[in-house]
Amino acid sequence: MSEVDTSSLSPQALADAASDAMWQRDRAAHALGMERLSVAPGHATLRMVVRPDMVNGHQTCHGGMIFSLADTAFAYACNSYNLSTVASACHIDFLAPGREGDVLEAVAVERSAAGRTGVYDVTVSVVGGKTVALFRGKSYRIKGEVTASFAMQA
Repeated sequence: MSEVDTSSLSPQALADAASDAMWQRDRAAHALGMERLSVAPGHATLRMVVRPDMVNGHQTCHGGMIFSLADTAFAYACNSYNLSTVASACHIDFLAPGREGDVLEAVAVERSAAGRTGVYDVTVSVVGGKTVALFRGKSYRIKGEVTASFAMQA
């Protein structure tokens, strides 16, 4: 596959191209049954149904699953500019349990982006209900573009 020319894309089209490139190789998100609802510059919304194999010994959604959903929304938001970006730090506060069958939605919002670093807040909620967790991620831009690295691997 040849390298993707992104020079003439609008910010939204660039976010879509980066999101599509990431999604095609995001095995973890697929394995957890995540769904991308929207990606825009500095924003992302993903959804995941709490399956029986995601429930812990307390019969609630395992915190690692909630963290994974939040972290994935964070990743799509901070890579939406097509600049390869990774997490440098993350923190999560669990506010309420998720339960088997709950549809969890993670909404990531960019709070700051300057130079190579950014700060993103992610709210994880049960669709139509309570907030389950608040996540803050700090990002760091590395070399490369998301779509270019995708073209090299394809």
